[in-house]
Amino acid sequence: MTAHDPPAIICTVDTVLLTLRAGTLHVLLVRRDKAPYAGAWALPGGYIHAQDDADAQASAARVLRDKAGLQSPYLEQLSTFSGLARDPRGWSIAVAYCALVPAEALDGLPPRQGVKLVPVDALPPLPFDHRAMVDAALARVRSKSLYSSLPVHLCGEAFTLPQLQAVYEAVLGEAINKVSFRRKMDELGMLEPVPGGMVQGGAHRPAQLYRLRPAFRRTLALSARGL
Repeated sequence: MTAHDPPAIICTVDTVLLTLRAGTLHVLLVRRDKAPYAGAWALPGGYIHAQDDADAQASAARVLRDKAGLQSPYLEQLSTFSGLARDPRGWSIAVAYCALVPAEALDGLPPRQGVKLVPVDALPPLPFDHRAMVDAALARVRSKSLYSSLPVHLCGEAFTLPQLQAVYEAVLGEAINKVSFRRKMDELGMLEPVPGGMVQGGAHRPAQLYRLRPAFRRTLALSARGL
């Protein structure tokens, strides 16, 4: 390297993939097969491929496809993490993303060795600054859930309003007034009824099934007021 050469900087993407199981948020981890930290459980991540990836989000989508077999989940850029101390290989920058995926989408994937889901309150020690990324993702998701459609991406293709409310409550960690919740869903305008879609509710009358409107599959619906 000469005085005029740019310094070598490691550039990666890392993704905090969240899903709900048994009413608890889980994070997807993969076992690292290379140094540094070979054998450790970590967030799915990898180098940006400048020759192939249109941007950092394309890199994150590719990494999830290659390491977890997932196709185009909801992805939102979280933050950048950088510096000399975060990676023993040298000065690095990581663009972190948050992905929300329905549990049924993960259950439908073929089993993969070295991939597992872990409750967010039972994480093992994570390498690099991956724990800080998880904490940032949880704070972001819980904050945005108060005024947006973000939690709907943890639901399946069709769901009832009580099921959607349970998802919001699991993310926020608190109960929500039923009337206030339904008023908020009306304000967001993100849902449409599934034609002919009804679920029997035992002793109760059948419940209408809803789905996300196509316009909000990649863009969040926002409200001026929180729940």
